[in-house]
Amino acid sequence: QVQLIESGGGLVQAGGSLRLSCAASGRSISSYSMGWFRQVPGKEREFVAAITWSGVITYYADSVKGRFTISRDNAKKTVYLQMNSLKPEDTAVYHCASDSVGDMRDPDQYVYWGQGTQVTVSS
Repeated sequence: QVQLIESGGGLVQAGGSLRLSCAASGRSISSYSMGWFRQVPGKEREFVAAITWSGVITYYADSVKGRFTISRDNAKKTVYLQMNSLKPEDTAVYHCASDSVGDMRDPDQYVYWGQGTQVTVSS
């Protein structure tokens, strides 16, 4: 099994930047695709970004493309989400997920989830 812990969230003004980290404990994550999702109260979990085990292939939601960058350091068992040019509509709890068994953009395809970190963007 693997445990995922997100960090790096906080309050930032529109146009600012944050870097989220997702640290894994337990077994290695180096063989598994990882993803970032976000959720606001009353709405379904939304895909943000995903990365294959090697880091060669990445996917992004259209709403964050060009502003967010997903990366990973398998030696550190950590996945990152660099968020630039933040907008108020990016406000959400951001969760990382591991072990995608199918479409990396589908939250139902992931086995393990972190508890999330709150990102709030003020206008």
